[in-house]
Amino acid sequence: MELKEKRYRRLRIKRRVRKKVFGTPERPRLSVFRSNRYIYAQVIDDTKGITLVSASSREPEVAQEGGRPIERSRRVGLLVAQRAKAKGIERIVFDRNGYRYHGNVRALAEGAREGGLHF
Repeated sequence: MELKEKRYRRLRIKRRVRKKVFGTPERPRLSVFRSNRYIYAQVIDDTKGITLVSASSREPEVAQEGGRPIERSRRVGLLVAQRAKAKGIERIVFDRNGYRYHGNVRALAEGAREGGLHF
């Protein structure tokens, strides 16, 4: 599959998912972005259009511990959950952003659940 086709396929899936997934102040959206090297997570209130909490595998507390990418993704999930709970957020909706719920995306979600977030 050509790279351009792959990118457009993910964007189509992303639009289809985002029709249903919407973050409210009571239940914000946990959005995941995965690059080739890093993984990023944001908790977003879509009514105001603001990011409430974020975490990534580039941050020192995640990157210094090293480990395999799946382990780092799990730590990012734990970190975003810890920051969200500090702001009083416990219930979220999960936005996989067009990626398959597999590998690093799944590890991040499981880490967020371990941290106490409810999907």
